[in-house]
Amino acid sequence: MIYKLLAFFHVLSIVVWVGGMFFAHFALRPAVTGLDTSARLPLMLDVLQRFFAVVLVAAPVAVITGLWMIGRIARQAAEAGGNFGMPLGWTFMATFGIVMLLIFGHIRFALFRRLQRAVQGQDTNVGIAALGSIRQWVFANLVLGLLAIASVYLV
Repeated sequence: MIYKLLAFFHVLSIVVWVGGMFFAHFALRPAVTGLDTSARLPLMLDVLQRFFAVVLVAAPVAVITGLWMIGRIARQAAEAGGNFGMPLGWTFMATFGIVMLLIFGHIRFALFRRLQRAVQGQDTNVGIAALGSIRQWVFANLVLGLLAIASVYLV
């Protein structure tokens, strides 16, 4: 039962994180490009602040539950007298997940702060540049997230 609960929260956190990036990149961003910069930057700041607050919970939940499930299976194998060889797909998934977490940290604690300062100081050029960098890194993280999902099912 515990394993199923961990798996549920693991998958839920991935759905929230990767789904949110997909929505932001392919639905929200194109919808706001027609807005004047003076409206777009504060809107995106508000949206990203809310999304990043959710990801600050979802990302660690994904990593912790994933590691816990791997550890649980490894322990069960050891207790049964066997060896645990982590499947290659799980290794890819875990690696992608850790890299995603590091990228998210850069987005949230460096680039997003740059966007916050730019909006507060009404520095449009810096704000546009920060938002562009966030977009690129979010896209990279989205690709990694999709590769992590694919690795579980295809490797």
